[in-house]
Amino acid sequence: MIGGDKLDFEIRPNPHPVAAAERSALLANPGFGQIFTDHMVTVRYAEGKGWYDARVEPRAPIPMDPATAVLHYAQEIFEGLKAYQAADGGVTLFRPDANAARFVASAARMAMPALPEPVFLDSLRHLVTADREWIPQGEEGSLYLRPFMFASEVFLGVRPAREYLYAVIASPVGSYFSGGVKPVTVWASSLYTRAAPGGTGAAKCGGNYAASLVAQAEAIEHGCDQVVFLDAVERRYVDELGGMNVFFVYDDGSMVTPPLTGAILPGITRESVITLARRAGHQVVERPVSLEQWRADAASGRLREAFACGTAAVITPIGRVRSADGEFVVADGGSGEVTTSLRQTLVDLQRGRAADPDGWVHRVL
Repeated sequence: MIGGDKLDFEIRPNPHPVAAAERSALLANPGFGQIFTDHMVTVRYAEGKGWYDARVEPRAPIPMDPATAVLHYAQEIFEGLKAYQAADGGVTLFRPDANAARFVASAARMAMPALPEPVFLDSLRHLVTADREWIPQGEEGSLYLRPFMFASEVFLGVRPAREYLYAVIASPVGSYFSGGVKPVTVWASSLYTRAAPGGTGAAKCGGNYAASLVAQAEAIEHGCDQVVFLDAVERRYVDELGGMNVFFVYDDGSMVTPPLTGAILPGITRESVITLARRAGHQVVERPVSLEQWRADAASGRLREAFACGTAAVITPIGRVRSADGEFVVADGGSGEVTTSLRQTLVDLQRGRAADPDGWVHRVL
């Protein structure tokens, strides 16, 4: 079982799984990220040995020494994707190979070993198979999968660790926003930035999100659902929301999204939206959009819609924007036709209700 592109997973079923009646009650209204399944995946890495000891085992606390490297130097990355109940009763994953590739890219930026993509994909398949009964029913229900890796070596010293733990946990979820799918109000922060050129903005590491929390708290203080960050150099151009990419839809049907400069996370939902929008006949351009331009285009009526997208929230319309300079509304503040159509197209693909010309949907069961 020593490291390579493939590992044999040892399956250790949970001897005390949650009872069916209790599980059913939990799934009736799971919320987001509050309930967890019976199992988890773990795989270990050691320098000179590679990846080894791949398991599906009962979900349990991870023992950790106080000097574990991640606690001091934040060498950690993660991913997020969902398993869906398909229309025919099967189970699907949406573009897990893209998550596997991004996991490798994030590891490289954080000086961590690359988990072979086949091992990443096998870990998801094994966990979903073990916890299939935890997938919620209903249009907004899915099983959120959280693969992550951290420096597990016990040492104090600023260098890349020599030991790592990769794990996957699963959480049945409903809608990301408590109010369901409806236009959100965002706060454009002038005090805080998410990432800078040469930083870790393009890596999916926990530090990026930790840095966003004070700005998210600022957004909530101003009655907003999410924060939208501006670029770290000029403090003018829209980067992304706290955990989502941004799109603008104009009166001629064209769409614009900020370019991947290295400071923005290359979202898999973002890439999917670009492909689907172009297929639907929209011209999609990747170029900078300033907050001033966003405000001016909304005031003139040229901007018809704006939306955010990501794995957790899928596609969410942006109705209002607030900042230290005041508030403005995008069109009528509602959910636009393009946003609604793209969301439905994407959801139909994810749940196996539409043709899949790009081979994005991976059948698990």
